[in-house]
Amino acid sequence: MGGLETTTALWWAVVASGIYHGINPGMGWPLAVSAALMDKSRNSFFNALIALAAGHLFAMAAILFPFTALLFLAERQREIQIGAACLVIGLGVYLLVNRRHPRFLARVPPSRLALWSFLAAMAHGAGLMLVPIYLGICRTIATDAGHAAASDLMTGNAKVAVLVALAHTAAMTSSGGLLAFGVYRWLGLRFLSKSWFNLDLVWALSLILVGVLSLMFVH
Repeated sequence: MGGLETTTALWWAVVASGIYHGINPGMGWPLAVSAALMDKSRNSFFNALIALAAGHLFAMAAILFPFTALLFLAERQREIQIGAACLVIGLGVYLLVNRRHPRFLARVPPSRLALWSFLAAMAHGAGLMLVPIYLGICRTIATDAGHAAASDLMTGNAKVAVLVALAHTAAMTSSGGLLAFGVYRWLGLRFLSKSWFNLDLVWALSLILVGVLSLMFVH
């Protein structure tokens, strides 16, 4: 696969993971439905959705930017990507063994949706899932690392991190928002209480899959 095809595939992976996170109720879209139904206001729905998106975006940035700082060590880029992939696999295995939701999330009041979204994304490894994909994108950028200044590398990698976080969060908010709006507008709270679905097992397996695929494509 050529460089352009690889880069395109990685960006599609960023969007696909965002859609997947958005559909997963563990990332919070039922809270937007609940806010709108309790307040009987469409504005409450959109305010909740914006808060969830903001928290998720900050969680992505909090995970990606430390790796951005590491990538100026271009000669260690392969080792960093391998380490990140192993970390993702390890988290997936942990979530397979420990299937209970983090208890501290239940202690965050509903009025602090942005904080709840940030903590939920961090606890479930949503940002960590993006790291191997992000590192793969950085490796496809045509840069002569041996002659590039560290500041140039940092600037370029930081821009990629911002774009990855924004693209992923936009996809997450769109898919989760559409699903939440459908429940709020047509199906209602009764459907939400009877049709709750849990993707914990799929989530854990997807983390392992992303890590394994990242290891396979390391070169």
